[in-house]
Amino acid sequence: MATHYLDDTQPHAFWDQTLPPRLAIGPGETVVFETLEASANQITPQSTVVEMSALSFDPIHPLTGPVFVEGAEPGDTLEVEILDLQHKGWGWNGVIPGFGLLSDDFLHPYLHHYQLVGRECIFRDDIRIPFEPFCGVMGVGPQESGRLNTTPPRTNGGNIDIRHLTPGTRVFFPVHVAGALFSCGDCHAAQGDGEVNGTGIETPMTVTLRFQLHKGRSIRELRFVTAPHQRLTVADELGYFVTTAHGPDLFTNSQNAIRYQIDYLTAEHAMSPEQAYSLCGAAVDLKISEVVDAPHWIVSAYLPLSIFARFRAQGGFIW
Repeated sequence: MATHYLDDTQPHAFWDQTLPPRLAIGPGETVVFETLEASANQITPQSTVVEMSALSFDPIHPLTGPVFVEGAEPGDTLEVEILDLQHKGWGWNGVIPGFGLLSDDFLHPYLHHYQLVGRECIFRDDIRIPFEPFCGVMGVGPQESGRLNTTPPRTNGGNIDIRHLTPGTRVFFPVHVAGALFSCGDCHAAQGDGEVNGTGIETPMTVTLRFQLHKGRSIRELRFVTAPHQRLTVADELGYFVTTAHGPDLFTNSQNAIRYQIDYLTAEHAMSPEQAYSLCGAAVDLKISEVVDAPHWIVSAYLPLSIFARFRAQGGFIW
């Protein structure tokens, strides 16, 4: 089957069912996408917090595509097999005022650069996060007419930020328009479940995907199947330090669980609250641990210990 290539010179930062496709392919064919990082080059390896302060959301999520899949029609399902994602040596995350789980706690911008080396994302010399790449935004043409922004997830996919859409995973999208009109971008070198600070490790990437079409098989929203024997995270060798929060509101519980992690990181690992919040976005997994004992439910925040040189040297957690 043929392999096609799309560069990153014609990004679109919106969804629109009338957007002309850049490429037409047949089922079974592969596309290599070059993608920009989420800010559309507003943030570069040379940027400081000054650029973060002036960040515009207008070009956010520059997407590569759309790809027209021949034979795809509304009511079909498009299967996207994630074959490979390659970084380009650098990424960033940080604090964007007014955005993120703790937007009321963090009022000033902060920018954190990561060096990406092989299979590691270097937060600082003693903190290294495994490279577990995925596209934060993947989707097909929407069923709604008009131009739609890319910020929320939608029935067409969109800004889903599901960290387990790594190589080996197969993702299934409902087809809403002829040709499906698939696009992707907003790649992350790593991210905790929840993307709590509003950013994964944002990075430009080369993304290789293979497309299949399931005629007449309709689904309502995205589904995915991870690869056989694929671990959900590669950072679990030493266990986790977990903070929990309970109460009648899952959002508030999520906020408090992350606040407790930030308290721990600042007290025990010599970092500022802004650095700790950024690390939480890149590496901490939020989990709903219990929802049956109304009106009080539990959210847990899982911090992998293996990212710390200190715990690798000790063989695990020692307080």
